[in-house]
Parts: sequence; C-alpha cells; structure tokens
Amino acid sequence: MTPISLAKGANIPVAATSVRAVLSWADLPDAPDADASALLLTADGKVRGDDDFVFYNQPAHPSGAVRHAGKHAGADAVEIDLAALEPAVTRVVLAASADGGTFGRFRELRMRLLDAGSGAELAVFEMAATSETAFVSGELYLCDGRWKFRAVGQGYDSGLAGLAVDFGISVDDAGGEADPAPDDVPPEAATPAPGTSGQRADVPRGEESLPVDMHKRLSLRKQHVTVNLAKRGAAGTRARVVLVLDASGSMAKLYAARVVHDVVERMAAVAAALDDDGEMQAWTFASKPARLPDLRIAGLPEWLELHIRGSEIALLRRRKKAKEGADRALRAGQVDMSRIGFGNEEHLVIREVREFVTQQPRQEPTLVLFFSDGGVYRNDLIERELRATEPLPVFWQFVGLGNAGFGVLERFDTLPDRTIDNVGFFSVGDIARVPDEELYERLLSEFPTWLAAARRTGVVTS
Repeated sequence: MTPISLAKGANIPVAATSVRAVLSWADLPDAPDADASALLLTADGKVRGDDDFVFYNQPAHPSGAVRHAGKHAGADAVEIDLAALEPAVTRVVLAASADGGTFGRFRELRMRLLDAGSGAELAVFEMAATSETAFVSGELYLCDGRWKFRAVGQGYDSGLAGLAVDFGISVDDAGGEADPAPDDVPPEAATPAPGTSGQRADVPRGEESLPVDMHKRLSLRKQHVTVNLAKRGAAGTRARVVLVLDASGSMAKLYAARVVHDVVERMAAVAAALDDDGEMQAWTFASKPARLPDLRIAGLPEWLELHIRGSEIALLRRRKKAKEGADRALRAGQVDMSRIGFGNEEHLVIREVREFVTQQPRQEPTLVLFFSDGGVYRNDLIERELRATEPLPVFWQFVGLGNAGFGVLERFDTLPDRTIDNVGFFSVGDIARVPDEELYERLLSEFPTWLAAARRTGVVTS
C-alpha cells in the first residue's frame, strides 16, 4: 500500500481502528532531540484534566487508549487505539517538543501515520519549521462519526508549556517546590501515620494562642457557622470535619497565590464550631491521595505553612532534570508532594476517606469539605464510591473552584435510586472574592437537610 503524501492542511479518512503516529528526523550529530506527545480533547477543544496529556512524564493515558510507543534515534512515536477512546474524546492532537534547540534545526522532519495492526503506512507529512520549540504535526478528529487525520504543521516559540496552556493545561513553571528545610530540622520523608499532627509538642491547644488577627477572623467566622446552622434547625450540631484538597497540577496558581491557604483558614472555623476536639482531619490528592497530619486549631499558622503545598512535579520538566534535588529533606511531618502526581483521581481519595470513616467510627456524623478545580472525568468510579457511602454517617460537600467541568458531582442530586442524598455541590468562579457570610451560607445549606433525613432513617443516631 502506497502512503498518501499530505500537504499542510490536507486530511484523509482513517479506516484503521488503531494507529501509530511516528515523528522522525535525520539523526545528525548536531541535531536536537524531540519528544512526541498527544492531547486528548473534548468538543470544546480542551483537555478534561492533566491525565489527558500523554508525554514523557506521563507515558500512558489512564484509559489505555493512548500511549508512548517507543523511542529510538531520530524517531519518537505515540499509539492511539481509536476504538478505545472514551466517548467524550473527539480529537487527539499529535504534538512534540524540542530538547536542546528549535525545530528549525531538524532535517527531514516528518510525521508518518501507520496502521498499528498491520504496520502499513497510511500517510506521510513532510514538515518545515523555524524558531519553534513545540510543534503540532497533525490531529486525529471525529467527523460524522468517522475518524480522520489532518496535517497541521503549526509551531510554538513558547515550547511545550505554551502548547499545553492553549489546550487547557495549567503549568507551574517553578515546579511548585517547597522551601528548603532549615538545617536544624531533621528530614522526614514518610507520610505521617493517621492521627498524628506533625506539630510541636509545646503548641497550646487554645484558640487564644493564635495571632490576634487570625483569632479575630476565626471568632467571627465561627459565629457565621453557628448562625447558619441555627436558622436551618441544626443549632448545637456536633460533627467530625474532614478537609480534602485538590493538589493537581492545574491548582498550582491557586496554591502560589495563597488562595488555598485562605480556604483552609476559613474551613478551620467550621471545624472549630462543630468539632469538640478542635481538630480537623485532612487529605490532599492528585493522581494519588495522601493523608495530611491532623489540623489542630491552635497550631493553624504553622500547619498552613507546612502542609498547604501543591503537587511538586513540574508538569513539563523532564524527569532527568527534575530529579535534581528530588531527595531533598522535608520538614517534619510533611508529605512528599512529588509522590502524589498531578492528575485528577477523585475516586481514590473518596475511597480512602470512606475507609477512614468506617474504620474510625464516631457517635457524631462526619462532614467532608472537598475542594477541587474540576477536570472531573472518572464519573462512573466517583459515583460508585459516593453511593457506597450512603449507609454511612457522612455528608460530602463539594466546592468547585472555577468552571473547568465537574462531571457527576454537578448532577449527583438528580441520579436515580438513591436512598438518601448525602452529596452537595456548588461552584464559585473566584472563591477569594466570596464573603465569609455567603460562603458559609452555601457551604452549610444542604448538610442540615441530610442530617435530619439521616436521623429519621437511623444512619445517624446522635
């Protein structure tokens, strides 16, 4: 079979169910290196989350439909199983980044599209470039229910980061690295055991030990919480409060701007008002979940500085470069955030919190405050995990940060065959601009309703 030679902008139908896209160039002594990548896009032209970016630091999509197919001198490839792509994916962008120069220095730069099953060459696209450091060679796209391939040949002088941002990936160029540990603090690389605080033993428990301004804010916020519960018939309610924080790569800007710090301080007031022991359990998650040390209200300032940290994987930094300093010492009690990845796997942390509630039961109910900036796509798995918590004394309040798409979380209230509604959801464009009174009004609007229903059905006995 003779391959079709394509000009820039041309397209052909793709009959194969699985294809291999091979980026190749002349392997000359002075040539840069190149890395192939792929972005899985929905109808809006954006990724759903960081998992939809397959590249050298993430060589396979969780669905298994797109993966790196092997690299050798002068070539790199990705393989796409078109039949296995999720229904939401309508386009796969085939891209590459240059390492050690620009694409203008490559000779005989071409994209070859092969039938992955037979190895037959379907199309060849000869490309020319100048100052680009990232390049879109082509794209596979759905048209009237059939897959096609288009020759694109568009470059970016801003590198893979510029390309990724165009398609909805948030990039933290600094890599989100934590402050280096002081010399007098011993390294602690392991996640702290559940129930440990990671705080100094001499921190007093009383709220009066907080800095004056923080103490004033806490007191006023506790009043807002109490008033909101009272007007909904839930005065005097006691609950264990659990905090869950998205730390995926797309959250980097919110961590850098200390928006997440402010959110945690505001949620600490909920724990202070509802939980007799003045503590709040906390988890962080990206591709994997990790339990943080318990937050004791009296130690809030120190806890914020130690534990509110986004993913420390520089999304687009090559592993061989990122490894430098990877073994640096952590401050006492800190989680190694480089180990949680940078994707969105909400169902895993939901499962871990569910297991915690089951294994460490308390008489009072549990209120989970769950913050995420969206990109939710594990809808079936999330639904399954949340449905498993319906018989448990736990209410999930999800708060969406921004408008990146929250999947099943937005429509959970409308799902059929539910014995009790134990999930609430709302989203805000910019949570830093939402006044405390309004935030607590929305945060606590559904919890009292669930609590009354849970008491009637015996799910909650206190």
